[in-house]
Amino acid sequence: MTTHEPVGLVVGGDRITASSVPHHEHIFPGTGGPNAIVAMAGSAEIDRAVACAWEAHREWAGFTVDRRRDLLIDLADVIHENLDELAALNVHDYAVPISFAGTAILLERFLRHFAGYADKPFGLSTPVAGSFDVNLVEREPYGVVGVIAPWNGALAVAGACVAPALAAGNAVVFKPSELAPLASLRFGELCLEAGLPPGLVNVVPAGPEGGEALVRHPGIRKIHFTGGGHTARAVVQAAAVNLTPVVAELGGKSAGIVFDDADLDAAAMLSAHQGPLMQSGQSCACASRLLVHGSVYDAFLERFSAVIDAAMVGDPFDTAVTFGPVISEGALDRIHGVIENAVHERAGVLLTGGKRIGGEYSRGYYIEPTVFGDVDNTSNLAQIETFGPVVSVIRFDDDADALRLANETPYGLNAFVHTRDLNRAHRVARALEAGSVWINTFSDISPQGPYGGYKQSGFGRTGGIDGLHEFLQTKNIRIGMG
Repeated sequence: MTTHEPVGLVVGGDRITASSVPHHEHIFPGTGGPNAIVAMAGSAEIDRAVACAWEAHREWAGFTVDRRRDLLIDLADVIHENLDELAALNVHDYAVPISFAGTAILLERFLRHFAGYADKPFGLSTPVAGSFDVNLVEREPYGVVGVIAPWNGALAVAGACVAPALAAGNAVVFKPSELAPLASLRFGELCLEAGLPPGLVNVVPAGPEGGEALVRHPGIRKIHFTGGGHTARAVVQAAAVNLTPVVAELGGKSAGIVFDDADLDAAAMLSAHQGPLMQSGQSCACASRLLVHGSVYDAFLERFSAVIDAAMVGDPFDTAVTFGPVISEGALDRIHGVIENAVHERAGVLLTGGKRIGGEYSRGYYIEPTVFGDVDNTSNLAQIETFGPVVSVIRFDDDADALRLANETPYGLNAFVHTRDLNRAHRVARALEAGSVWINTFSDISPQGPYGGYKQSGFGRTGGIDGLHEFLQTKNIRIGMG
């Protein structure tokens, strides 16, 4: 989509191309070449966005609940009409293959789901000990919230966070990563086209200066952050200046457990796509540790390797392609360093992959899907999130051994279980230290289900009633009856 005209911020009802900080040259990972020039938000633009958001919030709060509901449904309709464009922008953003680029469908689903909550009662009344007073418990919006999205799924985060925030009555300042801002900026435009008040959703790609200004801003009443643990610590520390509450959905080192009674063909297919193939392993939900019962280890690995070998590498806009590049040259170098260190430390046996893909793809940031076998679960390879197409395969002896290995990690976002035994599935799922457990399926996130992590994978939830409540604060009102 190479363009020489700057792509502007969406603040209030305006597109802002002249900002207080330098523009960002967006690079397309598939070719390593420039793709677009994007305006960036500094502290001045964050100030303006927060001011516009408060003005829009006051207007939004003055609408009847059925009008807010209908506007959110109108927005979902507009998103539906533009699904193909948003999918293409996702590919431009981070070169995810077009076959996996439909996260705008998630955005539409979340909008429709949470629109239904806009006109539902949230409060309750309770008796009061020793009194006949009327005691009301109500849930109210925070006012203006900040949502910080990662580069690898900004539209999914918009669905999981912006949709419930709006349904709860808030306005939003939405900060996508400068590495992948294009689909998010179009989402901001579509909010205006759907008739939402200008400033209700402001989209402000930003680097460290703009991000810190957003988190430290006294007009931001709550922050929802999705990203890595290192940045999350900085966000929490910056938000502490104003005691701004933070919700964090962070990384993972998720285990996929393949028991001896599993459907090995299905388990291999699901594990390959949930692991190194989908988004080239660049997902917090990635099943990057595969724990396989010793009796089926070789049979599973044969099937798993066959799925990976059959993956088609190429132009992300080609519908037949199932494996694309990583986000940047820096990410490629980092992932290659992880592989080299694992070989040097003898963390496991390198079975396949490990090299940069050359030839016609040499300008892009392509690295082969990489599989290590017989991995030491205590190694850095098995314990530190790689965020790339690198998978560790580990043997286990019995159920207790599988649970021990799965839980021996500081992370706890997802876990995957492959078994035909329903009793085992329930027993193991309850024992796994993870916010979501997926049995004989992949991480098919839905607006009805709460999603979030245990341990260093974060705190708070998106989705379900829990996700709605993250954007509401509780008030108690007591009326004396004499």
